Amino acid sequence: MDWFYLIVSGILEIGFTTCLRFTKSLSDIGWFAGLLVCMVTSISLIQLATRSIPMGTAYAVWTALGAAGTVVFGMIAFHEPVSAMRLVFISGIVLCVIGLKLCGN
Repeated sequence: MDWFYLIVSGILEIGFTTCLRFTKSLSDIGWFAGLLVCMVTSISLIQLATRSIPMGTAYAVWTALGAAGTVVFGMIAFHEPVSAMRLVFISGIVLCVIGLKLCGN
């Protein structure tokens, strides 16, 4: 269950950064509320996940999901640049996290 919490937490990081993109001021209450909900829930879930997952591994997975997911989401939803090198480096982030998981035991 802790891995599920960690994955959902990483996905919420994508929601956090997306809300951040649209929050121009505190008057954008809907986007700001979404930002806060994603942030608080994400932090709460990673805290639960670290009960059984080593903190370093959990943090690496969390940041990788957030970073790679945000880049891919930006490419799809916001038509941000797609290039072979961007895809190579995103793959590198994911492969490094998989490597941490495999050698962490």
